[in-house]
Amino acid sequence: MEYKDLEIWFLTGAQLLYGGDAVVAVDAHSNEMIKGLNASGKLPLKIVYKGTVNSSVEVTKAFAEANNDDKCAGVITWMHTFSPAKMWIHGLKEYKKPLLHLHTQYNEQIPWSEIDMDFMNLNQSAHGDREFGHIVSRMRKPRKVVVGYWKDPATQDKIATWMRVCAAWTDAQALRIIRFGDNMNNVAVTDGDKVEAEIRLGYHVDNAPIATLVPYMDAVTEKEIDDLITEYERIYDFAADCKKGAKKHPYVRDAAAQEIGLRRFLEDKKAKAFTTSFDELEGMKQLMGLASQRLMAEGYGFGAEGDWKTAALVRTMWVMGHGLPGGQSFLEDYTLNFASDNSSILQAHMLEINPEIAADKPRIEVHFLGIGDAKTCARLVFQAHPGEGIAATIVDMGNRFRMIVNQVDVIEPQPLPKLPVACALWKPQPDFEVGAGAWILAGGTHHSSFSYSLTVEHIEDYAEIAGMELLIIDKDTTVRNFKQDIRNNEMYYLLNKALS
Repeated sequence: MEYKDLEIWFLTGAQLLYGGDAVVAVDAHSNEMIKGLNASGKLPLKIVYKGTVNSSVEVTKAFAEANNDDKCAGVITWMHTFSPAKMWIHGLKEYKKPLLHLHTQYNEQIPWSEIDMDFMNLNQSAHGDREFGHIVSRMRKPRKVVVGYWKDPATQDKIATWMRVCAAWTDAQALRIIRFGDNMNNVAVTDGDKVEAEIRLGYHVDNAPIATLVPYMDAVTEKEIDDLITEYERIYDFAADCKKGAKKHPYVRDAAAQEIGLRRFLEDKKAKAFTTSFDELEGMKQLMGLASQRLMAEGYGFGAEGDWKTAALVRTMWVMGHGLPGGQSFLEDYTLNFASDNSSILQAHMLEINPEIAADKPRIEVHFLGIGDAKTCARLVFQAHPGEGIAATIVDMGNRFRMIVNQVDVIEPQPLPKLPVACALWKPQPDFEVGAGAWILAGGTHHSSFSYSLTVEHIEDYAEIAGMELLIIDKDTTVRNFKQDIRNNEMYYLLNKALS
């Protein structure tokens, strides 16, 4: 994913009632604003000004072009003057991409000693943005509304957040997920309606027998493995029995061959995410732990045990956070630590945690994995660094997809000398009892996509664009209110279905 390949279009609303000079002034102001926004250094995508629209014909043409331009990831609208909302109807009816309504003004403050009717007629964002906002609301179009002066860094930060989500949404519309093996062991929460997911969310889930991957690994040369081992030695520590010449080093070489082969397979299939299964290993010498960890760090989505929804979300959240510090990963709730106010949840998995979230230099270790057909496997072992992050998941509720997000505080665990996996220890907000309880009430998965880089606002924007139910668990959550939110949402979706 390259942000430089995407852009955001900007449309300024006006009308010809105030004369041609007013339109010229509106256009000049818009150009200056966009130049300033692009020069701010805060926006991940470039804004491209597509002119001042003054009629239904111009609006409809602009939105149609936005729909059909692959570089356009979304549109920002702003009403400099009063822009009659009826002229936006036909364009909005056909528009399919993310929309942001910027409620701002060219000038920061009212020029008290000089303001006259010409100024009032020209600078009518307080008037025009409400007219535009009404028609978008009446048409039930999802959008983000950002209110603030365009030069204010806080305003620019909100636009930047939305832009990152636009990039992730664009990426998801061409997201292909490869599943090596099916959903495992009759697990419900990690499965779901793949057809509806493609209709609603854009991504396509394909099955691939693990046997089709084996030839890719067999084709990897010893020289390629040697080169990759050299890279491992540069960036990771090695357990003594995993170093060159040691007893378990052949497992590390096998893992390197898996990484090279898997990457080539995904590139050939044009896939950006994948799932594995520890019961689907025909022709494999070990479960692809190290390879999954390393590819996740490159931006591939990953889900264990056939969990394609989490694989997609891991990819999507990686795109949102691309270039931001902190890191993100697939994680799984494993075991609980009851310690009064410091009660917490140990997050881990058998092997596949992204080394981007490591507190210290990861170490390559090889151990027997006594589950399924996984056998003896190489993996990176580390603990996640402390900090605040978010855990998110998507679940299939039968009549809709539900997004759940929980703010969490990652804390430093006690030493774990006998647990040879990567892990994170976190306290869900607002506290262990409410946070964990609300997640369960919402039907949340035991797998999640975790990020230090993103905020709840990113997930809110994504759910808005996707038209997806969203439940938020944060410092303000109470179980009573959360249960009422669930009941209210259930009635909303049942009523919506009945009316449609």
